[in-house]
Amino acid sequence: MSAIRKGLLLGALQLALVLSLGGKLLYDRMTRPRGWALAEVYDPELPIRGRYLSQRLRLPAEGFTYKEGNQQGLSDWFLNREWAYLEVRNGQLIAKLEGSGSGGWFHLHKNRDGTIVAISEEPVLVFIPEHAETPSLKPGQEMWVEVTVPAKGPPRPTRIAIKKDGVLSPLKLN
Repeated sequence: MSAIRKGLLLGALQLALVLSLGGKLLYDRMTRPRGWALAEVYDPELPIRGRYLSQRLRLPAEGFTYKEGNQQGLSDWFLNREWAYLEVRNGQLIAKLEGSGSGGWFHLHKNRDGTIVAISEEPVLVFIPEHAETPSLKPGQEMWVEVTVPAKGPPRPTRIAIKKDGVLSPLKLN
């Protein structure tokens, strides 16, 4: 087999691999549940280049018990690390103690009003096209991300939105 034939065969195999992955992601987006989750944006210090937002998901938590720390002033972050299963209910992503399917590690946080929320340990990355304006929050606004919940693995972000006065407005990034 000549070098040109080997090169063409390798190129065809690579193209088939990329197309099969793209097809699987599109299929999951059409058939798997999708839901919105409140996002906490932070600077991740990743070595990759490009424009992206790294966001931790902040979800309502069901079935969990928050453990208070023994020492005053110390973080309860690792004390309240729990595995949670993901469920979409009424268009919103929820972390549950019991379930099946997709899940991940979350840190429980107790709000001032006593409610418990689950904050994802593994962030989701939302890549932004180079010509799009980078979204920024103004006072009273929240950033939300819509995710597809695969059968296994972490949620996959599909789009972002800004919520103000209870109204969710998806952003056009293309």
